[in-house]
Amino acid sequence: MGADFSADELMTVAAARELTDRTVCFVGIGLPSTAANLARLTHAPRTVLVYESGTIGSKPATLPLSIGDGELAETADAVVPVPEIFNYWLQGGRIDVGFLGAAQVDRFGALNTTVIGDYERPKVRLPGGGGAPEIAAMAKEVIVIIRQSPRTFVERVDFRSSVPGSGAMVVITDLGVLRPDPESRELTLRRIHPGVSVEQAQEETGWDLRVADDLEKTDSPSEEELGVLRELNQALEARA
Repeated sequence: MGADFSADELMTVAAARELTDRTVCFVGIGLPSTAANLARLTHAPRTVLVYESGTIGSKPATLPLSIGDGELAETADAVVPVPEIFNYWLQGGRIDVGFLGAAQVDRFGALNTTVIGDYERPKVRLPGGGGAPEIAAMAKEVIVIIRQSPRTFVERVDFRSSVPGSGAMVVITDLGVLRPDPESRELTLRRIHPGVSVEQAQEETGWDLRVADDLEKTDSPSEEELGVLRELNQALEARA
């Protein structure tokens, strides 16, 4: 990876580029929120950000610390009850993109946010599925942002917290971009980031990673993208 930007910065920028203007996006906290707000502040200013707490059209000046952060409600176009978010917006087919993170993903896109290890005696107990199972199943497209390693890219997740539905899916990592094969639904490397080799991506995957014949290369972040992203992260660090 070049000295001008980090692997995490490139991953976040690549994820932000997946959003287009006027996209209605259901956003998770953490890297998904960072990427979604980066998109809103750069190339997609009319993206509608929806958070699980019931805020619609949030335009936070600083990244939220949680879904209950007052910044989300203060800058939202509307605040509705949580059941309305799921019953009317998500189940009603009004969410274009669900933006999620995960601790593990397997070769067919199942996500784990529940436990690492055996469920009854886990090595690590994670926050749980929350709204992610419904988001993964019902959003028109699911974007997953996750750092790639044999611990996160596993042959079989330790617990299937969320399973992708029939919509489109893209998994964005610090090494590249993966999409399911149209027929087998197996995640396939479609784009590689600058400074990353195919062999490196395969070594950091817990299964025999398939690579597209027409493999593309991710464009490096622009000065604008990096500037806005760093301002967002610096403001978040100041709040934490």
